[in-house]
Amino acid sequence: MSHKKSCQIQLDINLTKNKMQIGASELMEKLLIIFVKNPKIGKVKSRLAKSIGDRKALSVYKKLLRRTKEHVIDLEIDKRVCYSEMIDQEDLWENSKFQKSLQQGDDLGVRMYNAIKDASKDPYHKICLIGSDIMELTDEIIIKAFSLLDEHDIILGPSFDGGYYLIGMKSPVKELFLNKKWSTGVVLAETVNEIKKLKLTYALLPTLNDIDEIEDLSDSDRDYLLS
Repeated sequence: MSHKKSCQIQLDINLTKNKMQIGASELMEKLLIIFVKNPKIGKVKSRLAKSIGDRKALSVYKKLLRRTKEHVIDLEIDKRVCYSEMIDQEDLWENSKFQKSLQQGDDLGVRMYNAIKDASKDPYHKICLIGSDIMELTDEIIIKAFSLLDEHDIILGPSFDGGYYLIGMKSPVKELFLNKKWSTGVVLAETVNEIKKLKLTYALLPTLNDIDEIEDLSDSDRDYLLS
């Protein structure tokens, strides 16, 4: 058996075990996917680190992870944490409450598409994917996103930098994740244009601030994140 196949089997076992632990033998309709980077120094918040240093940037990212968890932990939906490098069974995301999987793909778009595609096979019929660096994201906004999927094909949560902090859909739409200029100010516009080309319906959530650089921090953000 190849190493790659062996690793995939282990990933499938880990995911199945986590589903059983949270009572997901009868899968719920909704799944929230949380994309995270494994918190390692020099590996997170690289643009922010240029202003505050790698160690402080890591501290900021860990606080953002905790804030994200606070807003999703009590949602009555299934939740899946997707890690960038390795599945951590002993981190802040409790195995009893969060499914865990590994991101698969060469760029962000492919990784997001694969995560949503895998979720749809489970099968979930309402899937939302979020990042883990939006201070202003609340459980109410996430609940609203799932509600809007009753009437729309695609849900987007715009960020002020021209990207998006949330994408939701009922089934995977590959075209929305291909040939996009990720981490630029045109991602949202490109995605909306693609939605229109495909003649799909969409709705937008409130625009929030994505924290990538020191200028993105409000005074209250600085007090919390940099203390």
